[in-house]
Amino acid sequence: MAAVASEEIDILEKAKRMLEPDYVPSDDEEYMNEQQQQYFRMLLIEWKRSIHDAAEHTLQSLQDGPIREPDLNDRASSETDWGIELRTRDRQRKLISKIDSALRRIDQGEYGYCEVTGDPIGLRRLIARPVATMTVEAQEAHERREKISRDD
Repeated sequence: MAAVASEEIDILEKAKRMLEPDYVPSDDEEYMNEQQQQYFRMLLIEWKRSIHDAAEHTLQSLQDGPIREPDLNDRASSETDWGIELRTRDRQRKLISKIDSALRRIDQGEYGYCEVTGDPIGLRRLIARPVATMTVEAQEAHERREKISRDD
C-alpha cells in the first residue's frame, strides 16, 4: 500500500515539474483567481497524462509475453508483482475519474471549495492533493462518521 501511494506521489511530483516553474499559487493572491485555476487545470491534465503513460507502459509489458520463469518460486514472485502492478493501475484508473471531476469543477467555478461547507479548501492542500473535494476538517469529520458506521 505504501509503495502504491509513493508511486502516486511520484507521478504527481513529475506532473508538477512539467508545469511552468516560475509560478506557484500563493496565499498573497486572491483565492482561486484565473492564474491559480489555470495552474491547477494544467497540473491535473499533466497528472492524467502521466498516469496514462504509466498504464501504457504496463500494457506494453503485458503484451511482450507471458511470464516464463522456469522456477516455480520465481514464477510465483513474478505473478505477485504483476498482480500488484495491475491493482496499482486499477487505483489509478479510479484516480483519473477524480481528476476528470476536478477539471469539471474548475470549468464550473467550484474548484477549491469544500463540497460540504463551501469554505476554501486551501492552496497547500490542493497542491498536495489536487483532487481534494473537502477541507481537512470536513474530511476528518467524514472519516470519523464512516468509521463509526463501520463499527456499528
